[in-house]
Amino acid sequence: MSTDFYQISILPYSAIIIKICRAYTNSQEDFEDYYQEVCLQLWRSKDSFRGQCEWPTWVYRVSLNVCLTLLKKKKSHGQTYFTSDVLPDVITTESSAFKDESLSQLYVAIRQLSEVDRALIILYLEEKPYQEIAEILGTNANNIGVRVNRIKERLKKILDEKFN
Repeated sequence: MSTDFYQISILPYSAIIIKICRAYTNSQEDFEDYYQEVCLQLWRSKDSFRGQCEWPTWVYRVSLNVCLTLLKKKKSHGQTYFTSDVLPDVITTESSAFKDESLSQLYVAIRQLSEVDRALIILYLEEKPYQEIAEILGTNANNIGVRVNRIKERLKKILDEKFN
């Protein structure tokens, strides 16, 4: 992968790649693997990009698809996947992407959602318009608002149960 491609086409969108990868991983090692795979797939797919959507939308789509594919592979191979809010100490202490405690708790709650709901709430938290969220997820924009409200209620319930 060329440095120019990384600096121009990936680095400006690294924050969203990080957020998506973080929503689908529980350890620094997995996070780094997912991030690296997303970057590799963006590089591999750059020639397939036809401009039918904006580049950031393409980055979201590739990031989500890579994370979902890796997650399915991990599950099908019977690898351990932590979904509880208790992560091994070595994971939480080594991870620079997982240090903020309140943000970590939010991601723990987000990881308890379905794979599609995780993607939707990450895009919502990025303040993407409903139409763009629908385009990225390949769904209808009309139901995005309802789904976001349901997801927010589930997250609130998860976090309330944890802290009460």
